[in-house]
Amino acid sequence: MSKITRPENSQPARAIWFDRAKYLFINFLVEDSKDVQVDIQENKMIFRCKSGDDTDLYNEIYFYDRIQPKDSRERKYDRTINVMLRKIKEGVAWPRLTKDSGKPSWLSVDFDNWRDWEKEEEEGMAEYEKYIDMIRGMSKGGPPPAMDDLDDLDFTTTVVSCRPAELKLDNSGKKETVKGFNVTLEDTVLFPEGGGQPDDRGLIGGVPVLRVTRQGAEAVHFVASPLEEGSSVRLKLDWDRRFDHMQQHSGQHLITAIADSMFGYKTTSWELGRQRSVIELDTAAMKPGEAQALEKAVNEKIRACVPVTVQLLSPDDPAVEKVRSRGLPEDHAGPVRIIDIEGIDANMCCGTHVSNLSHLQVIKILGTEKGKKNKTNVIFLAGDRVLKYADRSYNTERALTSLLKTGAEEHVEAVDKLQKSVKLLQKNNLNLLRDLAVLTAQNFKSNPNRGKLFCLHRKDGDNEFMNIIANEIGTEDTLLFLTVGEEKGAGLFLLAGPAETVDSLGPRVAETLDGKGAGKRGRYQGKASRMAQRGEAELLLLEYLKHCSSEEE
Repeated sequence: MSKITRPENSQPARAIWFDRAKYLFINFLVEDSKDVQVDIQENKMIFRCKSGDDTDLYNEIYFYDRIQPKDSRERKYDRTINVMLRKIKEGVAWPRLTKDSGKPSWLSVDFDNWRDWEKEEEEGMAEYEKYIDMIRGMSKGGPPPAMDDLDDLDFTTTVVSCRPAELKLDNSGKKETVKGFNVTLEDTVLFPEGGGQPDDRGLIGGVPVLRVTRQGAEAVHFVASPLEEGSSVRLKLDWDRRFDHMQQHSGQHLITAIADSMFGYKTTSWELGRQRSVIELDTAAMKPGEAQALEKAVNEKIRACVPVTVQLLSPDDPAVEKVRSRGLPEDHAGPVRIIDIEGIDANMCCGTHVSNLSHLQVIKILGTEKGKKNKTNVIFLAGDRVLKYADRSYNTERALTSLLKTGAEEHVEAVDKLQKSVKLLQKNNLNLLRDLAVLTAQNFKSNPNRGKLFCLHRKDGDNEFMNIIANEIGTEDTLLFLTVGEEKGAGLFLLAGPAETVDSLGPRVAETLDGKGAGKRGRYQGKASRMAQRGEAELLLLEYLKHCSSEEE
């Protein structure tokens, strides 16, 4: 029993969550919280605190699946209480946070951090870094990372309009629609997406901003909760995200200008990615040594501390015609904004930039790749991303040195040898599994007391192993239920037997194992999420055969 009790007249705290391969993250959005209590159990958690205005907040969450309380923890920040939960079943995605399929009104998905984590090794780590920092901080007891709230500016503004709206988001390839509100302000410090740069994140009066877009001269802020029209609100900017985008965007301008002046390669497009950024150059390929020369040249400009200034010109100003540009958008309003890197480049741009190239720190060109339509993509990092990349690379190098017992210069050769050894072992293991499958089938067939149902589970095995057994035993008079995988985790299953029986029982077996499958010609096989439910599936098959036997009598 939890020692945390629900206070009278309490309200649920607003929360956002997202899923990772090993962890779940829940961020309770409470500003200036007090008396925070968190009780994390295997199948649920209880959260209680007081907000800055002494409102009692209480949340009781029954989880979709089990977690490991001992490896889960929480941490309090000025505006959030972040909870990290370690999954028992690593690598299994949670379709929702709660056991109940109904969506609580106080709970939302953190779409900014929700991605297909099965593919995040290369593409998603930049956003994930701040949560890694959180994990390290929890274990070391260190201070949370700083976030510039623009407190020194004390930026306040007025809500001009707040209207119900919907936001379409791409969640791991699936289109989802989120209901909320479009808010326009008298003025804003949050950048709307544009010019190849993603939009800012932050808070409006304590309400998280999920997207900022431009509609003509207006910046439209999408939020989950309504704001009162005419009210005065304070804006807080996620400075870490903003400064990262400033470094990458100014870095792109610099690389683009130098690539053009050195080699005549024009930039046709670019993308500011979550981990790395890409510039598309109008050339089929860069010549040997050009990428290295380009990297050297841009870093020389950074060391020279070249100023970066912003000019606002009238659209009919003759100076506008002299700057690099891809043209103004059709809904452009107001003056034309020019980003001027002194003596290097002047470019029409709406994005956010550093005020001096020295703020870029360093640029690293990771390499080039073939682009679309006879173009070449240049992959680069700027500023803090280079430092994080170096840190990850060094930690990986140290880990490999420890595992492989060789120096860094021998890692590739050592891994190559290991791969060849593993392939040989896998080949031998497959041969042994095939032999074992044949022996298993023959042992069953030679048993004079064998029944009409044959069930078998092995931790090691694959679809071929199960199908060999089914082929050797034969399925005309025998119903086979075979599974491979973790005893209480995920795995594969095969139901084989008379076609009519398998067609009837296959989907029910898949449902029992919380899996999916398909079948034809007396075989139904697929993937299962809950192999621990095998006993229930076997009981289902026994009951079916018993019922058929009683009907025959």
